[in-house]
Amino acid sequence: MSGPTAYVTRPETKRVLGLVVSLTALICAMLALFAWPAANSAPRDLPIVIAGPPASTGPLTERLVIQQPSAYAIQLAPTRADAVRSITEHKAYGALVASSNGVEVLTASARSSSVAQLLDQVGAQLAGATHKQLHTTDVVPAPADDPHGTGITSAVLPSVLGGLACASLSTVLIRRRGDRTLVAAGFSIVGGLAMTAVLQGWIGSLDGPFVANSAVLALTLGAISMTVLGMESLLGTRGLALGAVLTMLVGNALSAASSAPEMLPIGWGALGQLLPAGAANTALRSVAFFDGNGSARSLVVLGCWLFFGLALQVGAAQRRRRPTESAPSASDIEVTELHPAHAAG
Repeated sequence: MSGPTAYVTRPETKRVLGLVVSLTALICAMLALFAWPAANSAPRDLPIVIAGPPASTGPLTERLVIQQPSAYAIQLAPTRADAVRSITEHKAYGALVASSNGVEVLTASARSSSVAQLLDQVGAQLAGATHKQLHTTDVVPAPADDPHGTGITSAVLPSVLGGLACASLSTVLIRRRGDRTLVAAGFSIVGGLAMTAVLQGWIGSLDGPFVANSAVLALTLGAISMTVLGMESLLGTRGLALGAVLTMLVGNALSAASSAPEMLPIGWGALGQLLPAGAANTALRSVAFFDGNGSARSLVVLGCWLFFGLALQVGAAQRRRRPTESAPSASDIEVTELHPAHAAG
């Protein structure tokens, strides 16, 4: 067969067309994961506190709800001290304290600098509308060396890439699968210590106990590397690709490291907190700045991914072992082949 029809049906042409379509679908998916949530960033049930006497908090709450319905999950508190406690216990991102003297905005830039800026703007609007003075207090500030928290935000992607690199390089360079697991475990511990030394000792992006921060980063690296190793042991190269898509493309895009899960479209932020990158960001900020308050769920998520990866590796090893155990031995085969001749003799 010759002519245009033959050219279109060539296997190389099909692969070219398939690759073009696949890459186009991939870049559209990446745009959906990264650009769309960022373009639609807005508060959605963002936990904040409104504190003060009922005569002051009532009008303030009503005005805030009218201006932005469903934007905030409002908790009422009688005193400023109660509002501060809710922030330091990781129950709220900030607070508006109403009094006869004006409106005070309480923020926690260590948890999210973007949310702190948002609350400053909201407080300014409310104070202007009620003709009251505005005061701002950062209850849990980010470190002086990194006032915008860019160090922690930037640490999410290297953590994901480090876990992926560990799993990928171990697959290529280490023959025994058990040794690959040992490499991932060792890298997680040493890598967690090294990352904390850089973030806390050099850049100054972290506060809190060095060992606890290192443990969170080690658990993050372990969760990612063990999960990707488990997927590779079960699915081969396709498992590496699936792990990269899950942990880096989806996980990093929905981590909300630069904002807050409640700032993403409904459902996306919650999904991101169930993936290693989002859980790692929340856990690290909680341990470093809030004495561990609010870190339990994120640490459980990271632990589940770690054990999920180990379970995949164990399951894949048992599956590979079954054919060997059930296969007949060489002596059994020899007896089976010689038996008819023996009977004939």
